[in-house]
Amino acid sequence: MAEAQNIPVGSETAGSRLRPGVLPAVTAESTTATRMSAPPSFDVADFPVPHGREEEWRFTPLERLRGLHDGTAEASGSLRSSVDAPEVVTVEAAGRDDARVGRAGKPVDRVAAQAFSAFEKATVISVPKDAVLDQPVWVRLHGEGGVTYGHTVFDVGAFAEAVVVIDHQGDGVRAANVEFVLGDGAKLTVVSVQDWEDTAVHCSQHNALVGRDATFKSIVVTFGGDLVRLNPRVSYAGPGGEAELYGLYFTDGGQHQEHRLLVDHEAPNCRSNVAYKGALQGTDAHAVWIGDVLIQAAATGTDTYELNRNLVLTDGARVDSVPNLEIETGEIVGAGHASATGRFEDEQLFYLMARGIPEQEARRLVVRGFFAELVQQIGLPELQERLIARIETELEASVA
Repeated sequence: MAEAQNIPVGSETAGSRLRPGVLPAVTAESTTATRMSAPPSFDVADFPVPHGREEEWRFTPLERLRGLHDGTAEASGSLRSSVDAPEVVTVEAAGRDDARVGRAGKPVDRVAAQAFSAFEKATVISVPKDAVLDQPVWVRLHGEGGVTYGHTVFDVGAFAEAVVVIDHQGDGVRAANVEFVLGDGAKLTVVSVQDWEDTAVHCSQHNALVGRDATFKSIVVTFGGDLVRLNPRVSYAGPGGEAELYGLYFTDGGQHQEHRLLVDHEAPNCRSNVAYKGALQGTDAHAVWIGDVLIQAAATGTDTYELNRNLVLTDGARVDSVPNLEIETGEIVGAGHASATGRFEDEQLFYLMARGIPEQEARRLVVRGFFAELVQQIGLPELQERLIARIETELEASVA
């Protein structure tokens, strides 16, 4: 078992890379798929109320969920939403009995099941077969207080290509499920931005079902919120699928930001790559990253890697980073994981300041460089500029 260690950012990360055909006796802790307190289900009654001792809840401050976990959070709030999309895209309301709802996966915890049982109508956004969108689909959600639940399905037809931006702003308590269903040969890029007010609570499960030879890219960006807990999950409907999961988060004092990923390789000759980076500052800033990869016995030819890196800018911040890898077949191309958490490098600051760059500007350059690779994955200049400006605002707060 390869365990994450606290080591300086920029040095070699802890982790392992397995050679093809080599099956270790133990590769890491078992994955979320086998550690859940209850099997996936649409019925909230199938999940016991968590107490914080369960593996999937041990890092989450339950008292800050505002009742999302125990059934006391009644839908009493409001959320403004809008969808801007090219004309070829259809937007429909659907009930739970619609065959497109729930196709990508079932809820895996009580909050997700509560969200599924509480939404009024699901929003189904469909991209037809063979369509190549020349503009992104923008889904804007603005919380206006209170508790809201939601369910959104993105149905991308075979060989279609699309970019989707889901932009969360405002305040409130939000629990939702989001599905991404990719037809054979489809290409979908999703950018999910959590730019909430500091008092918001947001829990969401993202399920992606990747078709044969399809390509799925996810970029998760988390800045705001009192508590944000996201569960991105990927499974494969056929061989040849590819998934890239990127994420960046900036955790301020008092914030809890938790990202729990699962990539379930159950089809042969599929690929996945995971890279999440976070920066933390302030007392009681807490970031949690759980990266689970399961390679099932039938998933021969799998190639997978996952990475998490964290940059601690001030004292008083805490990071829990747990990469997990479970392998049931030795007939793979490769598999590995790595995790690194370190303090701000004084040597990097000295190098820049010795060349006449003021300290605050030097700090900005180091952090922007840390996030640059992930920001560039977005591919939308307007959104990239906004997120860079948000990072700058966070850094200004750290030196104020």
